[in-house]
Amino acid sequence: MADLAHIAWRMVEHDKGLLAIDESVDTCNRRFAALGIPETIEMRRAWRELIVTTPDLERWIGAVILSDETIRQTTSSGASFVSVLDRAEILAGIKVDEGTIMLAGHPDEKITEGLDGLRGRLAAYVEMGARFAKWRGVIVIGPTLPSRGCLEGNAMMLARYAAICQQDGLVPVVEPEVLMKGAHNLARDAEVTEAILHAFFRHADEQGVVLEAMILKPNMVLPGTDCAVQAGVDAVADATVNALLHTVPAAVPGVAFLSGGQPAELASVRLNAMNNRFRGRMPWQLAFSFARAIQQPALEIWAGRDDRTAAAQASIAHRAMCNHAARRGGYDAAVEAALPGDSHDGQ
Repeated sequence: MADLAHIAWRMVEHDKGLLAIDESVDTCNRRFAALGIPETIEMRRAWRELIVTTPDLERWIGAVILSDETIRQTTSSGASFVSVLDRAEILAGIKVDEGTIMLAGHPDEKITEGLDGLRGRLAAYVEMGARFAKWRGVIVIGPTLPSRGCLEGNAMMLARYAAICQQDGLVPVVEPEVLMKGAHNLARDAEVTEAILHAFFRHADEQGVVLEAMILKPNMVLPGTDCAVQAGVDAVADATVNALLHTVPAAVPGVAFLSGGQPAELASVRLNAMNNRFRGRMPWQLAFSFARAIQQPALEIWAGRDDRTAAAQASIAHRAMCNHAARRGGYDAAVEAALPGDSHDGQ
């Protein structure tokens, strides 16, 4: 467990964050289709190669989450993606859940599958070089949702997954995501976020999860996308960090937010506000584990064209640099306008 705790700390040390490139094939294909990119395994491989070979990525990113397809892929020169990340001293991880299904007895709510056969899959991923894993649970807010059954079911699954990972030598990244979709306000989102976090940590204690050897990947507390009142940056920062202070034990080394579909710059602004307003008051590292908020601008630049690879990589580096600055509370207009490698990145 001491080794796993060290790995967990490495994932978020030096103001770095996680980069998630673990989208399912269907999700990746939908994003390709929207930009007219061929929906093929080779184009997915080329896109992920572009990401993992981004120059200087290790300055801002400490770990990368891969999918089952991606962890098995290689660069055009034949090097495995894991080996490319390892040479850059970036930790490689793997998404191990098998997606969501409808929760029996609870219409409109979901539970995540994947515990069956998990230990065998983890052993194979360890052989491939994975050092951590990720599991996502999904919570929907509605007029009568979430139900107690949904909260408890997802919390138990997350806790069992985390315990199995630690037993088999991987750091668990625990992702209980309260979705942004809905008309709920900021206070309701905070209430539900606290409820799922309370439930998870209660089950984690019962299941023997070692808190020092895990990373939490929660949503930011936000009003629903259909809410008539969209909270300002400071209100979001206060609601989010207060929810974490109410629920997340100090032993957890890092809290790395998912972006959940937020615009790239807004995700950076909100993370920056949290680290500014609560400086010195948080017992854990407050980091990022973004996917779309780092990838999407670059994907739109690349659009499947080899001649745009360098420009797309510059975009990935730029967004990673901006979020690295936000971790220190140093993200501003100058950083947003800077190029990777400028003095604004603090390296």
